[in-house]
Amino acid sequence: MKKSKTTHFGNFELVAIETGRFMLDGGAMFGVVPKTLWSRQIPADDKNRIRMAMRSLLIKSNATGKIYLVDTGSGDKFDEKMSAIYGLDYEHSTLLGSLEKAGFTPDEITDIIFSHLHFDHCGGTTTYNENGELIEVFPNAKYHVNNSHWVTAVNPNAREKASFFAENLGPIKNSGRLQLVEDNHIFEPGLTTICVNGHTIGQQLPVIKHADKTIVFAADLFPATAHIPLPWIMGYDMEPKVTLAEKEQILKKAVSENWFFFMEHDADNEVVTIKEENGKYSMGSSLTLDSIS
Repeated sequence: MKKSKTTHFGNFELVAIETGRFMLDGGAMFGVVPKTLWSRQIPADDKNRIRMAMRSLLIKSNATGKIYLVDTGSGDKFDEKMSAIYGLDYEHSTLLGSLEKAGFTPDEITDIIFSHLHFDHCGGTTTYNENGELIEVFPNAKYHVNNSHWVTAVNPNAREKASFFAENLGPIKNSGRLQLVEDNHIFEPGLTTICVNGHTIGQQLPVIKHADKTIVFAADLFPATAHIPLPWIMGYDMEPKVTLAEKEQILKKAVSENWFFFMEHDADNEVVTIKEENGKYSMGSSLTLDSIS
């Protein structure tokens, strides 16, 4: 098995962990943006679905010895009907297979940082064993969730409820290792978070800094590069006007400080930079994680 490439970034070693591909409705993914525009960026299939990645980030700290995993994909708990609806593709990659390629076992993961708890970000945390029992995949990991997001996840509004699955949240709650953190939490020097509230309350975007370089885990602030322009906002976002303001603030800073964004859902772009022309933002360069050092 060919080993995954590792990025050495200050005190950290970083590896992109591919956990599979899935499909989501293009209309929902682009909200009020007409299909005649968004389909030029990401073509849809005959069911109007677009191809999406589920890409996690492994962060090994040489300073503390901790091994963090940011998000865990959708997991493998879907039945045949739901798998077909979401076009789940584990031929492309799996969470455990990618961890093995990176040289790690689930038992070695010490900390899981959830950007948020929608099913495609936390479902890989649990699975069913051969007896049909729900078990944890990462038995030694602490689960880090933003406090305000946890309140939202366990008491969701009617519109967001379908994104939170009891079989995902229950084991996290009952593990005894749930760590509720506040906005802009500092995990250790060089590893912090930015809290945003447009897509869902308390979404946390991990930020890794070394010297003059910054890598931000984009999560669902902009799932794909097509979502970088300010008005291109998902129909899934709970507060689109909040997303608009958050994107403008973050993208402005990203351009001035030359940030890299690690893309969780873009099937074709792993890491991107941002450019700005006449107040309009778009993708600058498309890179691989291992090209950053």
